[in-house]
Amino acid sequence: MPGGGGSTITSLLGALYKFTRPHTIRGTILGAISGAARAVLESRAPIDWRLLPVAALGVLALLCGNAFIVGINQIYDVNIDVINKPFLPIVAGELSIPVAWAFIVGSAVSGLAIVKTYFSNLILGLYSLGLVVGALYSTPGTRFKRFPIAAAATIACVRGFLLNFGVYHATMAALGVPFVWSPPITFLAVFMTIYAVVIALAKDLPDVAGDVQYGVSTFASRLGVTRACQVVAGLMGANYIMAVLVAVAAPAGSLRRGVCGVAHAVLGAVLAWRYRLLDPSDAGSVKRFYNRDVWGLFYAEYALFPFV
Repeated sequence: MPGGGGSTITSLLGALYKFTRPHTIRGTILGAISGAARAVLESRAPIDWRLLPVAALGVLALLCGNAFIVGINQIYDVNIDVINKPFLPIVAGELSIPVAWAFIVGSAVSGLAIVKTYFSNLILGLYSLGLVVGALYSTPGTRFKRFPIAAAATIACVRGFLLNFGVYHATMAALGVPFVWSPPITFLAVFMTIYAVVIALAKDLPDVAGDVQYGVSTFASRLGVTRACQVVAGLMGANYIMAVLVAVAAPAGSLRRGVCGVAHAVLGAVLAWRYRLLDPSDAGSVKRFYNRDVWGLFYAEYALFPFV
């Protein structure tokens, strides 16, 4: 049929895009841009525009790592996703498992090749650690996701610490500026590590039915959705309170205290407003809380960081 080849390619690209879990891609891109922007502002070094291609390759490497981690999870979660996420491309029949394997292996190899070629051995080691920990989260035999504490620690390590420290360190190295733990980057690393724990606890809220059926013990399946939502919102709220207290107590000149305090007070108020609208007994409401509110506030933190 005329145009069939183009339609097939378009369908494959669409399936691969869904396979990469776009909401995680947005978080990775925002994290990379935010960390790099903060490093440039703090270094006060003149911008060498010749570094832009290297920066773009760095973001591409992060996206490759992101694709590998979320992809291997989908490959090993096919049976559970039939119940929890029937819209995902493998379960929906849009992407075969052999193609999925080829894509994630190619992503991992490409990401490693980029980092080895353009970045330091330290960044290569951190990147490799992220891939290994991300794989251990999903693969049979280890499958850290079965254990709530191990699952939270895995996501906190990869998305909370490795991403933020790695981007900031790599940018400073590219600018020729020695790395130091400045107050803003220390704040971001702590805040986002806690927030990554929030994501680890919240991500299974919409998936309790499938997890219970297949014996996957998650934070949400153990506590129940209502109680789990309370803990997630409470931890998020405590994180915002911590941010406001940091702004109040921080020495003058260490960060922009007014911006930090007011902005996090506003974000905390948004959380309280959205939580009041949450109905834990309604699956649709729980999914919106996770997909829109938990991730939306995550994105907002990265958008705020260069100005703190």
